[in-house]
Amino acid sequence: MADLRRILYVEDEPDIRAVAELALSAVGGFEVRLCESGTEAIGAALDFRPDFILLDVMMPGMDGPETLKSLRSVPELAVIPVAFMTAKVQPSEIEGYKALGASDVIAKPFDPMTLADTVRKIWTESGAG
Repeated sequence: MADLRRILYVEDEPDIRAVAELALSAVGGFEVRLCESGTEAIGAALDFRPDFILLDVMMPGMDGPETLKSLRSVPELAVIPVAFMTAKVQPSEIEGYKALGASDVIAKPFDPMTLADTVRKIWTESGAG
């Protein structure tokens, strides 16, 4: 069983990125690498080798679903569990994200105190942990 240690977080909003980084590193104890775009995330994922990827849905340029598709096309990245983070959490939207290959969806705004636990739960349920 692998350990969840390294998380790649992709978010275009600096304030949300900062809160999530604190929630994941200070509260959760994870090693976190931040990216502000989907394009940046592809290269960072190859370099950082994350155990888990948190991906914003709505970003300029390459959005979350496009980024996930690109990640899945790279053999070394294809098996990394990914969760989308979005305010769009209607059941039909969540099913659509899962159909794209996401392990789960985390609603925004998220609770910084429980984000790390939520990620651990998704990680375990994805079969990776």
